[in-house]
Amino acid sequence: MTYSDFGNKFTRHAGITQLMDDLDEGIRAGDEMIMLGGGNPAQIPEMTEIFEHHLRNGLDNKSLLSALCNYDAPQGNKAFISNLAEFLSNEFHWNIKSENIALTNGSQSAFFYLFNLFAGKGKNNKKVLFPLAPEYIGYEDSGIDEDLFIGNKPNIEYLDKRQFKYHVDFDHLHLDQSIGLVCVSRPTNPTGNVITDDEISKLSVLAKQHGVPLLIDNAYGLPFPNLVFTDEATPFWDDNTILCLSLSKLGLPGTRCGVVIAKPETIKAVSNLSGIINLSPGGVGPALANEMLKDNSLLDASNNIIRPFYQRKSQQAINWLQAAIPSTKFKIHKSEGAMFLWLWFEGLAISDKELYQALKQKGLLIVPGSYFFPGVSNSWRHTQECIRLNFAQSEANVKQGIEILASVVNPLLED
Repeated sequence: MTYSDFGNKFTRHAGITQLMDDLDEGIRAGDEMIMLGGGNPAQIPEMTEIFEHHLRNGLDNKSLLSALCNYDAPQGNKAFISNLAEFLSNEFHWNIKSENIALTNGSQSAFFYLFNLFAGKGKNNKKVLFPLAPEYIGYEDSGIDEDLFIGNKPNIEYLDKRQFKYHVDFDHLHLDQSIGLVCVSRPTNPTGNVITDDEISKLSVLAKQHGVPLLIDNAYGLPFPNLVFTDEATPFWDDNTILCLSLSKLGLPGTRCGVVIAKPETIKAVSNLSGIINLSPGGVGPALANEMLKDNSLLDASNNIIRPFYQRKSQQAINWLQAAIPSTKFKIHKSEGAMFLWLWFEGLAISDKELYQALKQKGLLIVPGSYFFPGVSNSWRHTQECIRLNFAQSEANVKQGIEILASVVNPLLED
């Protein structure tokens, strides 16, 4: 079968496709496979109760039935957009109106739209700059054109208790006319890093100086679902910023609802793409989230249920890992948010992908770290010494998974 260039690019192996296939394989394997790889959120009992309550309310007041039986506009559910704009304006004093918000079928489709809107072949062949690699696995293959991404290697700060933290290396961050978009995730998937307010401010200034937008992937961030474990990070948006939110990490990945907040011209472009590709975004997630906005349970649950739940699980997993893997060559990125731990095995005798296969044979699924360095040369050995581990699963699974990991890596880290 002969495909177009587009077809050839999007039918080849991709890290994000492997991750989602592994996620499905792990679910079907049941107890035979421990899934500490994919980004499936935990099923938090208190959140399940909230969802059930609002689903019943949505059925009673017909809003959920209306969402199921009617198309929304390409921009998305108008009631949710209007209420979200009012909420963001009141909560953060941002100049947000309905024309600043569009909904998409998950954040992944939003990134596809935005990367290819601002970068790719055209008058100046623009590229997307990631100022702080490693970055989200789902970015790597989302460009229509080849070589769409440039990644900037981080500065590494070594911390106590075999921990470390990545920082933006501004001395080697190069913006010129070839850059069409600057993109960061906050908290960062895969590392759990929360880029500082100072770093965000500097990136915003640089982006404005070069006339390009700053895209902040806030799928795990503020104000919801608030998987942020530091009090030093504050929400950021201005009219040169594209802020992407998601309902997935609230515990609603099946609704496939992403939120794009940007200036009206960008929202019109995203809406047009949504109309052409999807007709309209799904309405069930927005209808449910709108019910939660009305009684403030969206913010309350994020702050008082979701954040503490994941913060506890993060610290517990760190304690288990540090006890199970004693080598000084083993380091954990400081956990400041999200639902992952980023593990670095300095000087690892095998590659991260070989480690992935060895662990899979033992019944443990993780994600190889080399998939998280878009636009960075794999000649940097660090890219093959790291893995991402999801700590959102049950305590028993996380602990057993760490025991399997230790049994495989400890012999490889011996001096």
